Amino acid sequence: MKPLIFGLCVVFAFGDASAQTNVWQPSPGHTQIAIWPGTPPDTQPVPGPETTKTDSHFLIAGKPVAGVTNVTRPTMTVYSPAGKNTGVAVVVFPGGGFEELAIDLEGTEVCDWLTSKGITCVLLKYRVPSLPYDWHCDCRPNNHATSTPSLEDAQRTMGLVRLHAAEWHIDPHKIGVLGFSAGGYLVAEISTKFARRLYQPVDAADKESCRPDFAVGVYPGHLWVGGNAYGLNPNVPVTHRTPPTFLVQAEDDNVDGVNQSVAYYIALKNAGVPVELHLYAHGGHAFGLRRTKLPITEWPQLVETWLGTIGMIPK
Repeated sequence: MKPLIFGLCVVFAFGDASAQTNVWQPSPGHTQIAIWPGTPPDTQPVPGPETTKTDSHFLIAGKPVAGVTNVTRPTMTVYSPAGKNTGVAVVVFPGGGFEELAIDLEGTEVCDWLTSKGITCVLLKYRVPSLPYDWHCDCRPNNHATSTPSLEDAQRTMGLVRLHAAEWHIDPHKIGVLGFSAGGYLVAEISTKFARRLYQPVDAADKESCRPDFAVGVYPGHLWVGGNAYGLNPNVPVTHRTPPTFLVQAEDDNVDGVNQSVAYYIALKNAGVPVELHLYAHGGHAFGLRRTKLPITEWPQLVETWLGTIGMIPK
């Protein structure tokens, strides 16, 4: 069985005890919405049908993680607040190395938190795999490439959310993005590549701006080009128009390392972009929002405070 990759390159093998279904489905009361009316642009072949797997042997905070792979029909699922509504919305990009999506750890559990704070959550099931990949050696030829299908899905989703803002009780000027690991790289991509779509416009949604109003990257990857300097991946061209950004990572992250966040932080700071960076000694990689005894587990509260300081939600 092909291993499932959570984060960017950590591999967790799924044995016979893994629960397996086909197309991922949200909880009752929520509906997936296809983001493309027909065949998505730049469609790439995948090695099999969409599959959702849960590994009972790999646990985060004592709970297993569900992963979705071979996504060819990207969808968004809108989770609206049950009580107060701040008008803020966040499009969430789960991580998974652009091979799979950690759909619960870095998806639905994030929506539970956001909606409890009066924030609409839009969970994007973007296309994976979406970077050049050698299926025979399980290795990527270019970890700093543009994730074209995934970024197209992100751009399209931002336009759709703005188009339907009134219907979904969202302020079109308070729509942000939040992503983990590879999804954190997607956060940086859409934060710097919003001036034009990577695809030919389809309908009115593509006339809306796809620039996020704010961005949150949690243990992001693919940003640092390596070496002794904090060089930034040239595929994320930061400018003064890059939205205000919040970054968090653990110093013992053995998948990406803090240089990913530090390189992006320096570029944002040099461009005059409001940015807040939190580095913790411990936490590793792929911790999501699941609570532990480590201080890094409080990062969601820091995001809430930050959203108040940038004027997205009341202080």
